[in-house]
Amino acid sequence: MHPKARRLAVLAVPALAAAGVMLPAAHGAAATVTGTATRSAAAGPRPAVHEAADTATELRTVKKFWTVARMEAAEPLDAPGTGDRHFAAAGSTTGSTTGSTTGSTTGSAGSAPADASAARPATVAPTAATLTATTGTAAATARVSSRTSGSSWTAGGTVAKTTGRVFFTVTAGSDAGRNASCSGTAVTSANRSVVITAGHCVKLNGAFHANWVFVPGYDQGNRPNGTWPATTLLTTAQWNSGENMNYDVAAAVVAPQGGKSLTDVVGGQGVAFNQPRGRQTYAFGYPAGGPYDGSRLVYCSGRTFDDYLSSQDQGLSCGMTGGASGGPWFVNFSESTGGGMLNSVNSFKYNFASYWMFGPYFGPEAEAVYNTAQNAALT
Repeated sequence: MHPKARRLAVLAVPALAAAGVMLPAAHGAAATVTGTATRSAAAGPRPAVHEAADTATELRTVKKFWTVARMEAAEPLDAPGTGDRHFAAAGSTTGSTTGSTTGSTTGSAGSAPADASAARPATVAPTAATLTATTGTAAATARVSSRTSGSSWTAGGTVAKTTGRVFFTVTAGSDAGRNASCSGTAVTSANRSVVITAGHCVKLNGAFHANWVFVPGYDQGNRPNGTWPATTLLTTAQWNSGENMNYDVAAAVVAPQGGKSLTDVVGGQGVAFNQPRGRQTYAFGYPAGGPYDGSRLVYCSGRTFDDYLSSQDQGLSCGMTGGASGGPWFVNFSESTGGGMLNSVNSFKYNFASYWMFGPYFGPEAEAVYNTAQNAALT
């Protein structure tokens, strides 16, 4: 649980009506938006914007910093607070968490159920099959399935190119100075240079991370599509001011490489905001906590459910571990093409329920981050 210690609370979370922006997935250098995009009138509060490596010298320095050895040594973030929740980026899915206790989330105070596992929704209780998948290794060769809680993605397609690992150096808190990893996604955007990830993957303990890069298509240490340093980091106003878990969303604008922008090289996934809850969803990421090692793309799939405990997020049965934070959640996902509409990101887990992953609802605040990022000027 993160930053201010809170006990479990029950929230009444109404379903939100479908509205807002939907950008279709684009592929390759000639990718363009081919559908009609409708934007909601409410753009949300102004996001926080941080200039990262915004000169040619800084970009070269950051890119050179990330040697193969540093990437392999980078670890997921430790959970920053105490209590029942921790980041999906934490190195373990069990045990208590340690760290500072500043910040807040929406919800009334209360006590945890005596038997939290008894309160699990029957529709998402893990089966023997999903538990088996969760305890497998990242090298497992499980076939693509419409329901999985953590299997290697072996079908290729757009998702294998647009999803990648995020590397950065933490600058504040107990982890200051440590190199860490998350996950992220290249998305369709006006400047063809936007990566969507989680808020805590760009800022934590009141400070933005340094040496931030995106490595799309990362595969067992290989960087087939290059290393892309960020020129600008953005997150929601709520995450920026209080690290509110309901708004754990961020974006990065990355510098062109070799005269080409990010989505010219890897393509871009669509983005969807203000969508109905409870949809069939595919989640992806690069978990690095056991039994995974961060070397391969892993996925989960199933129908989402509302978090009835202490956030306004949605949950998904998913065994991914540390390093998966910021990885994409897709609706309208095609297993055959690997394309879909990004509609959330891996954010946090409860210590007592490692079989669940939670992601923030993509509403006006997330949309504002995306719009600001896609209109940012490139270095």
